Amino acid sequence: MALMDGVRYGLADRGGLAGLTGLAILEKMIAGDFPAPTICEGLTFRLIEAAEGRVVFAGETGRHLMNPHGTVHGGWALTLIDSATGCAALSTLPAGVGYTTVETKGNFARPILPETGLVRCEATVLARGRQIITAEAKVTDTGGKLLAHGSATMLVLAGR
Repeated sequence: MALMDGVRYGLADRGGLAGLTGLAILEKMIAGDFPAPTICEGLTFRLIEAAEGRVVFAGETGRHLMNPHGTVHGGWALTLIDSATGCAALSTLPAGVGYTTVETKGNFARPILPETGLVRCEATVLARGRQIITAEAKVTDTGGKLLAHGSATMLVLAGR
C-alpha cells in the first residue's frame, strides 16, 4: 500500500523523547526520525500532519479490515478517531507530560467499504485544562464525504 511504503514501525527510545514537547515528538514521527507506533502497520493508518491542537491521520481501507457484513469494521474507524484525538491532545503538552484516554465515542455516518480507499481523519482539541483535554475528530473520504465522527476525553499525566 502506497500510504504505508517506507514507514518504519516500533517504539521511540525513551531517552530520545526526553525534553521534547508532545508536538515535537509528533513532528519527529512524521519526519521519520521516530518510528510510527506498531498499531499503524496492521491497521494501515498513519500520522501525516501535526500542529498545536490539531493533527491529521491518513488511512487506507482494504479486505484486511472487513467485518462479517463485508464492510470495514467500525472498530477501525473508532481506533482512528481515538489515535487522532489522542495525538491532538499530545500536541498541546509540554515535555515530560503525557496523557491517557478516559473515553472515546464514535458515530458512523455511512458504511466504510474495503474499496473506499484513502480516508482522512482530522482531530482538533476543543478544550485543554490542567487535568482534562477534550477533542473531536472527523473521518472523511477523498471526496470530503463524512464517514464517521467522534470525540474523546483525555486525562493529563504529569511527570511521564
